[in-house]
Amino acid sequence: MKNMIKEYDISNQINVLTNSFKQIEYADTNTYNLDSKNYEYIDKIIICGMGGSAIGGDLFSNMFQNEIPIPIFVNRYYHLPNFVSENSLVIISSYSGNTEETTTAFNEAIEKKCKVIAFSTGGRVEEICTNFGFPHIKLLKGFHPRFALYLILFTLIKIFSKINLIKDQAELLNNSIALIQSKGEEYVKDNSLPEIIAKDIVGFIPIIYATSDFNNSVGSRLKGQFNENSKLHAFVNFFPEMNHNEIIGWETYSENLAKFKIIFLTDKNMNSRVKKRFEIFEELVNKNVEVIKLESNEKDFKLRLLDLIYLGDWLTYYLAIYRKQDPAEIDNINYLKNALS
Repeated sequence: MKNMIKEYDISNQINVLTNSFKQIEYADTNTYNLDSKNYEYIDKIIICGMGGSAIGGDLFSNMFQNEIPIPIFVNRYYHLPNFVSENSLVIISSYSGNTEETTTAFNEAIEKKCKVIAFSTGGRVEEICTNFGFPHIKLLKGFHPRFALYLILFTLIKIFSKINLIKDQAELLNNSIALIQSKGEEYVKDNSLPEIIAKDIVGFIPIIYATSDFNNSVGSRLKGQFNENSKLHAFVNFFPEMNHNEIIGWETYSENLAKFKIIFLTDKNMNSRVKKRFEIFEELVNKNVEVIKLESNEKDFKLRLLDLIYLGDWLTYYLAIYRKQDPAEIDNINYLKNALS
């Protein structure tokens, strides 16, 4: 494996993965001022972003859905929803600062006179903030956006803590640093758990099942990482909704048509009826297709989400290497951006 990593990991992304905990440290020590009085009368929160810059919003929403009494929406489009108003807080999340969809939505937020907080490494987002006097938080440069998830997530957590929409998260931050650092040291070794799972998936298309409004962010992240890191098609759906439609598609499954492996993302605190649905569905399909179950043993729910996110990052990295692909390369995305410009 080490020789393959040297050959295919051209930009040394394994070092980025191993040191992901340092992104959390940076987000914690990054200094900026936010006056909580400016955000006392918020009725909605809209987090605008695309790709890796949006997944942080999904993960934040899963983590704090029972702690913030204000609805949170993640917006992946050029336009803001019609319900956005002067009392809405719009978070602009763009690692590069030049994401076309996000900067367009930013301009719309200005037109609607929304409250805005933005973060990026610079680019157009920083320029707009300077021109209009919005708070801009400078992110650490040097990452592919999807590999900067921990920086984006913990920047969001710090923002909401600073404006008093969530309590201080020092304990979560310290525990997260310890978790990611220890797992990185474990996963970088030969025959680690994510490497073993990755080897098992070679030659198959993964189909991921998570739970709506609970750990759906982990499912979406894993799907995207299979796409970008492993250069592989992957599919994701969510319980219980898939029990009302997609479950029927498995009635005629045959390996002659496609080779799939199912990945369950489960949690000990998931709804008991959803847990039962997973069990029944496994009974239906496990004679024809292997089910890989991923579940964290961490005590805290937020840490369990983060644990699975990190496992998925490593899993898809190793799968890229096994498939003789550069995990950092995104040629099709770059071609599309150039064609659009």
